Amino acid sequence: MVRSLWTAATGMAAQSLNMDVIAHNLANAQTTGFKKSRANFEDLIYQSLIPPGAETATDTKTASGIQIGTGVKAVSVQKLFSQGNFVQTENPLDLAIEGKGFFKVLRGTEEVYTRSGSFKLDADGYLCDAEGNRLQPEVSIPREAVTINIDAGGKLTALDQNGTALVTQTITLYDFPNPGGLINVGKNYFKPSDASGEATEGAPGTDGLGTILQGFLENSNVNVVEEMVNMIAGQRAYEANSKVIKTVDEMLHIANTVKA
Repeated sequence: MVRSLWTAATGMAAQSLNMDVIAHNLANAQTTGFKKSRANFEDLIYQSLIPPGAETATDTKTASGIQIGTGVKAVSVQKLFSQGNFVQTENPLDLAIEGKGFFKVLRGTEEVYTRSGSFKLDADGYLCDAEGNRLQPEVSIPREAVTINIDAGGKLTALDQNGTALVTQTITLYDFPNPGGLINVGKNYFKPSDASGEATEGAPGTDGLGTILQGFLENSNVNVVEEMVNMIAGQRAYEANSKVIKTVDEMLHIANTVKA
């Protein structure tokens, strides 16, 4: 029965972590470019009292044996990079990626990647994000520009009041062999890791990369209803494990109070 206490405790710990993940998803339900996470679990080792196929006293072999599990543990918290809904802003510097890919920005001396395309112009006329980190490769818009057009292939054209092109440049996107292996560093930023692989760059719409939507932002891909259902299921699993602990405690109490 002591084994049952620890087994149920691992279940409660697992569901506590699951609730942390769900809470983070719900907290970012309206965060631009946010990608939801999912906790993945696996069962722990088994105590094999009678292994399957063991010989019996009658010279036969057991069909299944007796193997008792010892609980559950979290094996990963996985980012899910499904497409979020698009929100039209009509701001010419708001960009959404329709499909695969990331924008790259320079954060101090470190290159980081993001799906949030809410860009602005800094004091020197360069495209930057809300933190003031410049889009890479750098894109400079002349002060004389009155119209900025960005097509699906990422070609940016800045026009003056006479319709004359002042600058033309292509916005580059980046992708990874395994986006789920990227390191989350907060503020919608990701860093590559050994699990994600090296970044590959290309023009939007080429080599499997997504295209650019100007005047749109990609909303969070969190489904609030789905997360609420997951939260209820997690709560019930936590409650069930707590009842196991309570029941085992009562059984131990009965065993300890048996009189000869």
